[in-house]
Amino acid sequence: MAFIPASKTAPKYDATVVGSGAAGGMSAYVLAKAGMKVLMLEAGRNYDPIMETPMFQSNADAPLRNTGTTDKPNGFFDATVNGGWVVKDEPYVVKSLADGSWVEGSNGNRMKPTQNFMWWRARMLGGRTNHWGRVSLRMGPYDFKPKSRDGLGFDWPINYEDIAPYYDKVDQLIGVFGEKSGIENAPDSDFFQPAPRPRAYEMLVKKSATKLGIPVIPSRHAILTKPLNNRAPCFYATPCGRGCAIKANFQSTTVLIPPSIETGNLDIITDALAREVTVDKSGKATGVHFIDRTTGKEEHVKARVVILAASALESTRILMNSKSAHFPNGIGAGSGHLGRWLTDSTGGALSGQIPALENCPPHNEDGTSAFHTYAPWWPYADQLAGKLGFARGYYIGWGGGRTMPGASVQIPSKTSFGRAMKDEARRYYGSFIGFSARGEMIPNEKSFCELDPQKKDRWGIPVLRFHFAWGDHELKQAAHMQQTFAQIIEGMGGKVIGKVETDGAKAITTGGSVNHEIGTTRMSATAKDGVVNSQCQTWECPNVFVTDGGPFVSNPYKNPTLTILALAWRACDYLMDEMKKGNIG
Repeated sequence: MAFIPASKTAPKYDATVVGSGAAGGMSAYVLAKAGMKVLMLEAGRNYDPIMETPMFQSNADAPLRNTGTTDKPNGFFDATVNGGWVVKDEPYVVKSLADGSWVEGSNGNRMKPTQNFMWWRARMLGGRTNHWGRVSLRMGPYDFKPKSRDGLGFDWPINYEDIAPYYDKVDQLIGVFGEKSGIENAPDSDFFQPAPRPRAYEMLVKKSATKLGIPVIPSRHAILTKPLNNRAPCFYATPCGRGCAIKANFQSTTVLIPPSIETGNLDIITDALAREVTVDKSGKATGVHFIDRTTGKEEHVKARVVILAASALESTRILMNSKSAHFPNGIGAGSGHLGRWLTDSTGGALSGQIPALENCPPHNEDGTSAFHTYAPWWPYADQLAGKLGFARGYYIGWGGGRTMPGASVQIPSKTSFGRAMKDEARRYYGSFIGFSARGEMIPNEKSFCELDPQKKDRWGIPVLRFHFAWGDHELKQAAHMQQTFAQIIEGMGGKVIGKVETDGAKAITTGGSVNHEIGTTRMSATAKDGVVNSQCQTWECPNVFVTDGGPFVSNPYKNPTLTILALAWRACDYLMDEMKKGNIG
């Protein structure tokens, strides 16, 4: 039946999947394709990128020339049609950096924070897969055993070899461009699509970075450069963050959900805000209690298995609110690890003006909206020898060239006007390059979430309250990023714009602002050390699984989406095998 109202649900499903993004879409895809009857609950509205993506509009066609606003922080054309840093009627609580009081989370600012944590929620079908950056990096062998390597954080109960076959499956399904480069702890794929050619400014970046001993290789993005599974390759028309009407980039709404619907085994209810997992007297999950936003009514659906894939923090909130006589503090709370070990990727940024790119004649800069090359910078030998002063690494990406102008064009001179201003705009247009990095955060005791003892959302559901702090390793890493950016810019003959921060606390992004929050339902080898086992199955309630970023044990510099997809596929294969054996359901 595909999209249905709450009143049309089946008496009981094989599985109810909460969430429709990377984890929810993949979970539904694997189970529905295998013949299981699945219900998907999405807290936001329906969304069809085929019909809704603005493919050919320029920034000049948008209000404020597509400049970000409080309601649309990534610009008017961004694919997030509902949701963001602030979600109406769904607050969360953070600590104010002004006076230490507890306040509602707000739009904040990534580099000049007013609060210590920001939580992005995409309330729409497909979740964040509609607007994400599509960076698709495999975690490597070191990433699964970080504590064994440097004594910090925790080891995963699985190895790279356990997940490698699922990385292969995901690459073949979604399409990832790249090139085998043989970089230490950055596994290559046998299924890379051809990488697009570097742009002119990227060649200048590589020339400078190489002299510094920093490798620059083709980037790895979930964007097609040749046809795959009846999807067309990218034709370089639209920034990926707007969505993709031709299905060239990976979105759950184009790659996972449509084929799941075609099986006839998937029902979807949108505007369905999950409140809790319900259990019987024995502690076995019976289904999901949710609020239908369109009617305001509380509803319940029965299922043999519940899969929470609502994003790490939302799934954690649901587990915490799933209180009963059997689980007085929520499902998974018995070990004391539910909500703990919250991490986000570190981030930093710096821009430079490159005289060599001034008055650059118009030339073909066709390509994806993503960077075509990147630097997986991480000298592992230096780290082991203690030469860096911080334990974990980062990668560098960049953006520049003569991209679509926004509301303004940077001009170094502040006195130009009239014809002189136009001449300078033409001179400097395309001569600026922005550098950014994503690095690893080591889990710490000070970063976690819990239910606020008083605050509730519009529907009476207790909301999350966040505690968050970067550690010394992350702050030193952020300062190192700044130095590296500046060295590359200066090596290009360029001029750094702004200040090169030596204080890591000023250089680092606000917690949560990179949108890579993970770890609050940690995977573990034993029930006392985490919330889920190595198959993403909750220790306390075997017919409840968590397939989003919550089970992550560490947060490597590799963006998490590719690993979320692989872990979700792996968990669902295990789930189906256990159901066939009669161990679940």
